[in-house]
Amino acid sequence: MSESFSTSAGPSGRGRLSAAARADLAGLKARHPEAFRLSPRNRAMVILVPLAIIAVAFGAMVALDFSLIRILNGLSRLGRFAVLMMPPAPEGRFFVFLGALGETLGIAFLGTLTAALLAFPVAFLAARNVIPNIFVHFGTRRAFDVIRSVDTLIWALMWINVVGLGPFAGVLAMACSDFGSFGKLFSEAIEATDGKASEGIAASGGSRVHQVRFGLVPGVLPVIASQVLYYFETNTRSATIIGIVGAGGVGIYLTELIRVLELKQVAFLILMILVTVAIIDFISTRLRLAIIGNKKIV
Repeated sequence: MSESFSTSAGPSGRGRLSAAARADLAGLKARHPEAFRLSPRNRAMVILVPLAIIAVAFGAMVALDFSLIRILNGLSRLGRFAVLMMPPAPEGRFFVFLGALGETLGIAFLGTLTAALLAFPVAFLAARNVIPNIFVHFGTRRAFDVIRSVDTLIWALMWINVVGLGPFAGVLAMACSDFGSFGKLFSEAIEATDGKASEGIAASGGSRVHQVRFGLVPGVLPVIASQVLYYFETNTRSATIIGIVGAGGVGIYLTELIRVLELKQVAFLILMILVTVAIIDFISTRLRLAIIGNKKIV
């Protein structure tokens, strides 16, 4: 009996059941008409939702002056820009660009690290399985939502007015933006952690602090480390953008070089950024896979 059940429950068994269901489709419809019949509400939703999406998209295109003709007319200009960017050349500014790229990496690293260190303890206040008080974790989560709703570029403009131009403003902007995102992700990871270890510690007489320290933290650290590494990848690109408003890094060079049409230097700088991001993505991916136990580093 159990052998026949396991056989029918396997992939081939599921295939036979599926074939039998298709063969008796008319009978299934007759016996269970409610499972095959769309209600008037569902039928209306199937029709109205796509129409609403199309209408909103069309309205947005009209409001934003979307024009295929302008795109086609601009392709020749884009081609001329591409020709002027070849071949990429630093024109004697390689070490200047290299220093600016290092500054960009420093902004991304310090911003990500600062945000992670600040968000980690606060995330426990937003986790329901750590703080049962609904007002505490609800208020903490809403604070995270408010902070992460402000884009990194806006934070950069705010901090430039506070501490002045330069990479320090970029680090603070990235830390503020990522603090809200990390807080949300960390708290969700803490809530998703298996509570059996904490229950065992509690059964052996451990305090609430011991349950968190030895039950929750070891289980959640690999997930948090993986998330931090992923954000470091994305922040490397974001640090390039915030430099445009004066928050340090290569962004300021990109802005000035594009403005004066030094397109060969622009192409070289973009190439440096692409190579750097590709290397960081490769290393970070390997580290993240190794941390969560799916793959060796080498």
